[in-house]
Amino acid sequence: MRPVLRNLGSRGRLVEAGTERGCWVLTLTEIAEDPLRLTNRLKSHDGSEVIFRPLTHADTEHLAAFLEALSCESRRFSTFEGYDLATARELCDAIARYDKLRLVLEEVPSGRIVGLLEFSLDLTSADVSRYQEAGIRLAETTDCRFGPTLADDYQGRGVGTIVIPLITEVARLLGRTRIILWGGVRADNPRAIRYYEKNGFRPVGFFTEADGSLSLDMMLDLPPAPDPAAR
Repeated sequence: MRPVLRNLGSRGRLVEAGTERGCWVLTLTEIAEDPLRLTNRLKSHDGSEVIFRPLTHADTEHLAAFLEALSCESRRFSTFEGYDLATARELCDAIARYDKLRLVLEEVPSGRIVGLLEFSLDLTSADVSRYQEAGIRLAETTDCRFGPTLADDYQGRGVGTIVIPLITEVARLLGRTRIILWGGVRADNPRAIRYYEKNGFRPVGFFTEADGSLSLDMMLDLPPAPDPAAR
């Protein structure tokens, strides 16, 4: 059964997404074979436009430029193992090979990658243990990890907010009903914490990183998808 996935409006409002009948889950292989299934054009509040789409093998050099341009502060809040061409090549080579789905925000009309949005369909034992201590039981069949990184010049421009409806819809299409933050959010990053709270994430609890700093686990329970038949 093929998905019925419609584009977003210019202000990021979800117009319609669903299936013709029953439940349907999109696989990483299907996304890699047909990236247009998850491709949308968005306009931010300042009038700039970006394309939201899956990462492809052809993105290696543009992704490397994105990683290399990240400031030291942005790198401190991210989870990448490197910020060079080798890392970009590794991420592009990993498409549909493991449990990760990576999407990018591409600036219009320059084609520059200005955001990398990562999903993981796998849960770490550390995640499971921390959430269990907070009274929350995670499950790989319903939960996914998510982590966004924006180019420095795109931070604070509202792009992260207008992309949230797409993020939640992608999670649903992957068969998930809940999103947890990939590695949590640094406690000394109040702007990011406010962003997540504004978009429906709720705090779960603080934990200590390997370097002794504090981070905050946060999660988002996805609301039920609208039923087209009820309209």
